[in-house]
Amino acid sequence: MRHNLFLDGYPLQRTGRWLLAAWVLFLVSGFALARSLEPSPRGYGTHQQLGLPPCTFRMLVGIPCPSCGMTTAFSHFMHFDLVGCCRANPAGLLLAAFCAIQVPWGIGSVFAGRLLGVHRPADTALIWMVALMAAGVLHWVYLLVLQFRGVG
Repeated sequence: MRHNLFLDGYPLQRTGRWLLAAWVLFLVSGFALARSLEPSPRGYGTHQQLGLPPCTFRMLVGIPCPSCGMTTAFSHFMHFDLVGCCRANPAGLLLAAFCAIQVPWGIGSVFAGRLLGVHRPADTALIWMVALMAAGVLHWVYLLVLQFRGVG
């Protein structure tokens, strides 16, 4: 009997299916919220439309924080402006795309009762976390270089 590498995957118990369904609802809610926001033309600060304060890290230290522009990137993503998304925070574009892919994958996995295409969840999660964190750190270093050169 041949196995399909994508359709086969780590089996989910009832609790795992419910948790994955909740995660999908959380992602969809986050995307709906990002869609309701108008991306800030500065490339950061969109979160202030939610009544949140300006970035404390930026105010105290005078440099952008590692996640500066993330909310703005998600808002651009949900307005189908991938260029604006990438300008706000390239790691935000990667994270938004990764989260967007998780929605149909998560729904399919819930109905299939297994993590579609994922055979070793811990390894898969580690690979994605390292990749997304590396993108975030690279973007932050880029912003810092621009700032210290007087460009940013």
